[in-house]
Amino acid sequence: MKYLFAAVIATLSLALLLGENSAGEKAKHTIPQVMAKAMKGGLCKKVAQGKANDDEKKQLVELFTSLTKNEPPKGEAKDWKEKTSALLAAAKKAADGDEAGAKSLGKLANCKACHDAHKG
Repeated sequence: MKYLFAAVIATLSLALLLGENSAGEKAKHTIPQVMAKAMKGGLCKKVAQGKANDDEKKQLVELFTSLTKNEPPKGEAKDWKEKTSALLAAAKKAADGDEAGAKSLGKLANCKACHDAHKG
């Protein structure tokens, strides 16, 4: 009986932890919002070219952080996570003044590769 009770407590604790993590992981911006501001709006290109100010760099990092927290409309979630995480890492490097990070951001921001795999 005490093992059953311990198992119930452990299961409930795990459910609470996972529930809190999921709630904390909610994206601040939707995918269309990120695309409109970062890609179509030219913010990503501006950061990649080293022409963005600090606020713009922070905004791009925030947008790409949201992108990593969204679910892809189609395709493999693992592939989505890899692509969006790479974009975020490059944006962070560019925001820190890393020129190589900025150059890689320009290469990673490949619309067609991502849209073919994930755009719904």
